[in-house]
Amino acid sequence: MLLRITFVFTILAATIHSGSAQQVIDKIVAKVDNQIILKSEVEISYLQFMRSPEAQMMQSPDDVKCRVLESLIINKMLLARAVMDSVTVDKELIYEQLNRRMDYFVQQFGTVAKLESYYNKSIDQLKEELYPQIRDQMVTQKMQDNITAGVVITPNDVKKFYKNLPADSLPYFSSEVEVGQIVRLPEINPQDKLLFKAQLEDIRRRIVSGEDFCRLAKEYSQDPVSAVNCGEIGFFKKGDLVPEYEAAANQLQPGQTSGIVESQYGYHIIQLIERRDNTYNTRHILIKPAATSKDLVYPTAFLDSIRTLILQGTLPFAKAAKLYSADKETSFNGGMFASPESGSTRISQEDIQPAVFFVIDTMTVGDISLPAKFIMADGSEAVRILYYKNKIPAHQANLKDDYQKIYAAALEEKRNNAVNQWFDKTKSQVYINIDDEYKQCEILINK
Repeated sequence: MLLRITFVFTILAATIHSGSAQQVIDKIVAKVDNQIILKSEVEISYLQFMRSPEAQMMQSPDDVKCRVLESLIINKMLLARAVMDSVTVDKELIYEQLNRRMDYFVQQFGTVAKLESYYNKSIDQLKEELYPQIRDQMVTQKMQDNITAGVVITPNDVKKFYKNLPADSLPYFSSEVEVGQIVRLPEINPQDKLLFKAQLEDIRRRIVSGEDFCRLAKEYSQDPVSAVNCGEIGFFKKGDLVPEYEAAANQLQPGQTSGIVESQYGYHIIQLIERRDNTYNTRHILIKPAATSKDLVYPTAFLDSIRTLILQGTLPFAKAAKLYSADKETSFNGGMFASPESGSTRISQEDIQPAVFFVIDTMTVGDISLPAKFIMADGSEAVRILYYKNKIPAHQANLKDDYQKIYAAALEEKRNNAVNQWFDKTKSQVYINIDDEYKQCEILINK
């Protein structure tokens, strides 16, 4: 049984895709109480799942669409039961996930303008449409976690799961690589920094004099995701944000505004909105000094010295990445790129960024590249070194090379079995109707 077939792009595509696509393929294929499932949801989830590592572990790939529909029905039923059982998720957590999701989408498109142009909707409209979907996803996940809280797996379970896979069904994994990076941003010369700080000082004086923070954030802030939301970034806990930002926010009382705070992202004015337990919610106005190629000279020299220390064995790459890399997506992971689906640092060569692939293609395992300029997701220039840590040749799945993948598949199967048992016990308590097109799936037959 498959379960929880939700990917970061599934939500965006299923919720906001064009009307013409809806007209071609959409109809209601299942109802679960007041919840409906569209044919487009089944198709999108099927395509997403077939690109995932879990799809390669399927023992019976012929009925994938039936199992996808069954998983969607279970998710809707979990949601229906959550309503009955008053299971909820704090709004702050939903908004935090929403902001992070939207930030990811902006990075994928490059700019807010490109994202808005593609969907012909503003960021606020996209957020408004995504909010109920993310809320339902998080509530469903909470219900599932409640059901599977006691599920554990042992090494013997993993071995048994692997042995039970038919030999002719063992997945064949394409070549994978492990690659890390240390990124440094341009460093603006002191004279230019003074000009940008003066601009932000003027904005701060206007706030202190009584002008509306929200309006000024929308007008001046260069953080595209938070600017449209009055500069608000949502609730975060200690350690989530860069140290300079967090230190300044911790010194504020609700409603207070900070002085000028410099971080690796630029200059901030921060206003504390609220503290709640061990989290806090702030808004900010960000000014990012415009850099030129000459501002990469010092970061390039800095990375060259870091590279020398790593090659000499006096500074581990992972430690250097955590201490010095400006890329928040990889620095916490010792600089290593990771799969967004599994979190594994082993990434298929087909999925590695082309700009990274063309560099490591000229390297040997263990090498660290010379510092080189590259274009970041937001279109700005930066400089980085790449570490070619490992290459795993294409091979058929085995316990030695793929233990973590097999472990994950075995654990997911055991969790799915727990939810399947719950589904069989409780499905009679919820109204479920399935379109004749999928009657052959026999979803409502006890197994």
